[in-house]
Amino acid sequence: MAYALLMVIIITNRNYKKSPMKKTLLLSCLLLTVAASSSFADALLFTVDSTPYDHQMARIRPVLTASTHSSGSQVSVAIVNQWMYDLRSIPYGFTTFWKTPAEAQSGAPADCKAKAVALYEKMRENGATNVRLVIGKRTATSRQTHAWLAWDTENGSYVLDPTFNWAAYTSSQVGKRNYQPLYAYAGSKKFRAASALVAQN
Repeated sequence: MAYALLMVIIITNRNYKKSPMKKTLLLSCLLLTVAASSSFADALLFTVDSTPYDHQMARIRPVLTASTHSSGSQVSVAIVNQWMYDLRSIPYGFTTFWKTPAEAQSGAPADCKAKAVALYEKMRENGATNVRLVIGKRTATSRQTHAWLAWDTENGSYVLDPTFNWAAYTSSQVGKRNYQPLYAYAGSKKFRAASALVAQN
């Protein structure tokens, strides 16, 4: 819905080139609509050249940009749930740096960043597409950022959080106030959520 609204505003905005006030009003309405739409499935993501996390993520950049291996069969939710179960079983331990998947699965404690990146690699190695590593707020009241995956399939969109959840949840199951993205990464592409733009201004 947010994408359709954006297109309508862009088309309508062409008619208001001589009226900066109306143009500002239309843009404000768009941003408020996007900010009100807080679930990941409804999130509007803009492609960006850089994010505040780029320097920290240098260690895991090869994992993010590795090509997807085509396995000939689709990755099922059941197998993803098994991978999540395995990662969820790893004790939690925060680090200031991003661990590689090998480090995350070495037996040492791992945090949300490490578990999400390990799951991202596993999914891509097995042919999953439309997978994004997300940094955002797990709940509306979260004071710290959190990392998880978003996975779009023919059967719907899933939130994959192997730090807190033992299995995949659909976007509708997590609720509109939870899992609010700020930034996302898919391959070499980087995204910024419209809600992050609104929050910053």
